[in-house]
Amino acid sequence: MGRVQDAYFARVEAGELHHDAAQEAVLDELERVRLALENPPDPPKKSLFRKPQPVEPPKGLYMWGGVGRGKSMLMDLLVELVEAPKRRAHFHAFMQWVHEEIAKARAKGVDDAIKPVADALAAEVRFLAFDEMQITDITDAMIVGRLFEALFAAGVTVVTTSNRPPDDLYRDGLNRQLFLPFIDLMKDKLKVWELVSDTDYRQTVLAGSPSYFTPADATARARIKAIWEEFTGGNAEPMLLRVKGHDLHIPGFYNGVARAKFHDLCGRALGAADYLALAEVARVLILEDIPRLSRSNFNEAKRFVTLVDALYEAKVHLICSAAAQPEMLYVEGEGVFEFERTASRLREMQGAGWGDGTPVSE
Repeated sequence: MGRVQDAYFARVEAGELHHDAAQEAVLDELERVRLALENPPDPPKKSLFRKPQPVEPPKGLYMWGGVGRGKSMLMDLLVELVEAPKRRAHFHAFMQWVHEEIAKARAKGVDDAIKPVADALAAEVRFLAFDEMQITDITDAMIVGRLFEALFAAGVTVVTTSNRPPDDLYRDGLNRQLFLPFIDLMKDKLKVWELVSDTDYRQTVLAGSPSYFTPADATARARIKAIWEEFTGGNAEPMLLRVKGHDLHIPGFYNGVARAKFHDLCGRALGAADYLALAEVARVLILEDIPRLSRSNFNEAKRFVTLVDALYEAKVHLICSAAAQPEMLYVEGEGVFEFERTASRLREMQGAGWGDGTPVSE
């Protein structure tokens, strides 16, 4: 399918990308991975006298750097070009899948429930691509070491993106000393590359664009759709977040940008833990169709207040469409006075300098 460098500069020529020295510097590494995956070494010859040694997989790549620097775009470019059995996933969603598969194995009475998961994955793919690797959960921290050791031993190559260097993964986490061998494993099997760029491309999308659209009509939908397409390039997929025993369904997610309707997040029996989990994985939330709020939908209003608080504290960018301006969303019913703080926060979240950059208010 061609070289990574050729594909990248073709997109620059087409105006889909801009020249970025930091991105261009890592293209040779991406091409190295592509070539190695498409030209695997011959398996060792069988011998009657010694056990054949497993083939060492091509060294992978760990790209880390600030948000919006193009890490996911570069990884997706590689995934598109690699002609080998492959799988691409957001790391959080992948770990949820792993937990589900481990539970199935345990239900069958398997003692070592991680082994069949690793075996099945290694039989399916030779290349795994993970977006936004981060470890915040003690259970994940205890699983990933053994899982990845088995995957590497089976010849699987891993490329991942992260907002932090390997040594900062699970920093200050419970029993972190048990996690340190995994960090050493990653640094041994993956080349660590810091993507240092002065440009935050998420802010390029946000700059000059309103972040609060009212009324929530066809015009608002069209403008939000355009922003969404610019963020995702059509690559978004649904994602499930496992939160305290239940699933939180996010209809659209890509590269730290989430999209949902008001009813998806506030019309259901969700709480602070759900919104905190969302704020943990999303740096931008596009929330559509916020209605007028009153005593007739008081529960939805309470959830919306909790959602805004979680987003505010985590400095998440909020792009939304609503039936009215923030101060006019909730004008009658219990909690009107308290909602004034929420309206104020909605205004502040539209202001220059909010979050990681400078979104422009309408």
